[in-house]
Amino acid sequence: MSLSAGSSPLHSPKITPHTSPAPRRRSHTPNPANYMVPSSASTPGNNPVSQTPSSGQVIQKETVGGTTYFYTDTTPAPLSGMRSFKNYHRTACRAEGQIIEVFPNYHIYPPTAPHVAYMQPKANAPSFFMADELRQELINRHLITMAQIDQADMPAVPSEVDSYHSLFPLEPLPPPNRIQKSSNFGYITSCYKAVNSKDDLPYCLRRIHGFRLVNTKCMVLVDMWKKIQHSNIVTLREVFTTKAFSEPSLVFAYDFHAGGETMMSRHFNDPNADAYFTKRKWGQHDGPLPRQHAGLLPESLIWAYIVQLSSALRTIHTAGLACRVMDPTKILITGKTRLRVNCVGVFDVLTFDNSQNNNPLALMAQYQQADLISLGKVVLALACNSLAGIQRENLQKAMELVTINYSSDLKNLILYLLTDQNRMRSVNDIMPMIGARFYTQLDAAQMRNDVIEEDLAKEVQNGRLFRLLAKLGTINERPEFQKDPTWSETGDRYLLKLFRDHLFHQVTEAGAPWIDLSHIISCLNKLDAGVPEKISLISRDEKSVLVVTYSDLKRCFENTFQELIAAANGQL
Repeated sequence: MSLSAGSSPLHSPKITPHTSPAPRRRSHTPNPANYMVPSSASTPGNNPVSQTPSSGQVIQKETVGGTTYFYTDTTPAPLSGMRSFKNYHRTACRAEGQIIEVFPNYHIYPPTAPHVAYMQPKANAPSFFMADELRQELINRHLITMAQIDQADMPAVPSEVDSYHSLFPLEPLPPPNRIQKSSNFGYITSCYKAVNSKDDLPYCLRRIHGFRLVNTKCMVLVDMWKKIQHSNIVTLREVFTTKAFSEPSLVFAYDFHAGGETMMSRHFNDPNADAYFTKRKWGQHDGPLPRQHAGLLPESLIWAYIVQLSSALRTIHTAGLACRVMDPTKILITGKTRLRVNCVGVFDVLTFDNSQNNNPLALMAQYQQADLISLGKVVLALACNSLAGIQRENLQKAMELVTINYSSDLKNLILYLLTDQNRMRSVNDIMPMIGARFYTQLDAAQMRNDVIEEDLAKEVQNGRLFRLLAKLGTINERPEFQKDPTWSETGDRYLLKLFRDHLFHQVTEAGAPWIDLSHIISCLNKLDAGVPEKISLISRDEKSVLVVTYSDLKRCFENTFQELIAAANGQL
């Protein structure tokens, strides 16, 4: 229910379905206004929702579990011309009395909020999704989440692993006779999407081929990882061993983020990107240095990545752990710029030995220092837009490239992370180098949130209107009910048939179809609220005109649908 004052409940404004109010959560916000209906003196324009306009009633609205319910309260009405509101509505008192707030008594769609309508992306900043992009992104994620394989085509994939089923490979499976091991973990690995039968939620399973877990004391570290919840870390849920793949395997179960791709595939998949470091002879002026507009990443994007990766490291190090997988192949990107560090905890299990039995965290300080060096390599690779830039023989070229194209802050941050220090470093040391760019990222995140909330507001009423149309469709043109072939053409059903024509089948004076989505939305909202506004329903032969209120139509609609429900449940 919109809270825009001054709208007349009798006149349908030019409303469109793509600007609807944001949802009201029952647990945080009280229900919207309860409309007190005057007993006699009010006109239909001032008489809100009621079954009988002549008697004082209150139409209550309550949202439970995403479903909005309307019901009538027969509380005696106040004096004529006055509206009563619950005490959670703020009212201002004037010398002569309270300010009277007037609300439309049917659902309407307000326009886009001005702070979103006039929002302009800042120059050289990551762009936001448009509505169509967001919709396509969500559809793609849904498709990936629901993807399945034909078990006959891939017999090597088991139908069930522990409590997980419906396995779907997320990367090409290694051949059975493969000898080459993963460059990161030292073991052959594979990755699957699977559904947990305990909660029916999708998860990502990282399988370590041929690994036998000998020392279970490493589970202390696994339990520590399971407690970490961070927006830039893929959460580890459980670790278990299995023989479902016909050989001993260790499986790590993580949250599944559909549509994610690695930083390697997003930014370092171009074979020509390394040409500057591999072909150009250093010291010879055989061409200009690459510039940001000629293939290098915008600095704002690199800082956005730095903020997220440093935030993840800060949380991990504060928990007494080390990331150990700060690598482009293990950093996931979803959407435009959202990063998540993946495969956390794998090294802690694979490299655990008996020397750590007494103190599993003994080497964490050393590993944390290595995390900072790995972060510096990732940032340098992003600045060069090439993995060749982090090779030792190319560091001088890479740093000159950074000096020419990027700010001194970015250069100093890379040098600090990659240079050996005489003291123990902390991820907090780079916070002053990031400086006010934290505020830039915070501003971008909040603007992004505003855009997504506005997109959500466009869709929030669709479920309610769909339920109305679904119910109406079960009634209109029903061939037979209770062995009565004329059931849908008589009584209350005839009114609903004419209302359906009023919604969808109107024509212009020239006889052309008159299609106005705002008219359809407005009429459905008034039907749902049961307003006392009157409309004229004309028969198809134009010989009969029935003048009814939306309140009458709602009563016919509800009674008829309940009759169908009773018959479906065998109560008739």
